[in-house]
Amino acid sequence: MIRKANAVWRGTGRDGTGDLTTQSTVLNATPYSFKTRFEDQPGTNPEELIAAAHAGCFTMAVAFALQQAGLTALELRTEAQVSLDPDGAGFKISKSALTLRAKIPGVDDAKFQEIARGAEQNCPVSKVLNAEITLDAQLEA
Repeated sequence: MIRKANAVWRGTGRDGTGDLTTQSTVLNATPYSFKTRFEDQPGTNPEELIAAAHAGCFTMAVAFALQQAGLTALELRTEAQVSLDPDGAGFKISKSALTLRAKIPGVDDAKFQEIARGAEQNCPVSKVLNAEITLDAQLEA
């Protein structure tokens, strides 16, 4: 399986603008720029997209692991916070902090933690990130 996305950029790094389009066109000429990345201008940025990819991939990995254990979640909610930090003359993504809140009938906390940790370690996006990954997983009533 291969998935594609395209970026177009016009101008300088600080003052230029660009747009991102995904193969599915869910993102279609979606704006991104210095201001969407480092300020609050509407649009997206690479770190936000990585956070969305990590949250989505991890959450799906949890659902599959639950299914293998004979369990079904009523709801899995994951937030991924991606940190962009200075690195020499540039920047690096240093961390992705996953926060999972789950409603799963019939599972105890020990089994839930085992499933969540396994999903974090085996999610393809976790595997591709060269960053610290943390997980805070909690069952909810």
